[in-house]
Amino acid sequence: MKFKNLGRFALLLCFWATSWSPVEADPEANGGPLILVVLGDSITAGYGLAEAEALPVKLEQKLRHDGFKITIRNAGISGDTTAGGRERIDWSVAQDVDAVLVALGGNDVLRAIPPEETEKNLKSIITQLRQRNIAVLLAGMLALPNYGPEFGEEFNGIYTRLAEEFDVPLYPFLLDGVATDPAYNQADGIHPNEAGVAIIVDRLGAFIASALSLKPATLDEFEVAP
Repeated sequence: MKFKNLGRFALLLCFWATSWSPVEADPEANGGPLILVVLGDSITAGYGLAEAEALPVKLEQKLRHDGFKITIRNAGISGDTTAGGRERIDWSVAQDVDAVLVALGGNDVLRAIPPEETEKNLKSIITQLRQRNIAVLLAGMLALPNYGPEFGEEFNGIYTRLAEEFDVPLYPFLLDGVATDPAYNQADGIHPNEAGVAIIVDRLGAFIASALSLKPATLDEFEVAP
């Protein structure tokens, strides 16, 4: 998987930093940690990695180590598309969930699904979650350049449009700092290796903590993971 013109990402970061408000998720009402579901595909499912090395697992470890009361559930399914994510919301996101990070769209690109269908599916996912009073965060993807500039322009604009429409915190590119670098990817050039996951965790973790307005727990509330 090749991602060219990633300079656009800097512009998207400006949007991330300035245009959305932190979402409201109040786990304290239930007396427990905030529960976040990562709804994604093989990137988040941990394809090619040991279960303990999957992105959601490492993300939870990182945030807990930083003192945040959070539980992260892995709802990544290899090969899943935005349509698949839309159809499995009810069984992938339990009633006790406070927030969902929607990280779908990469397989839509690989299957050349029309961008308008991808946008429609993501809009449905966000709407369903909002109807259940679940906070939503969005992680974007970028189109492959070999699909042509028109497809790329239409697809790459999806996440910004939805973030603006729903006032959803947007992390513009899930594979920021990892895509195209052999040192951070498995042999297929698509899926992050352990080193790549570590980079994503550092960057995405800061975004999640900010987007959900997480505050470190006091020592009597929470035991920091090693």
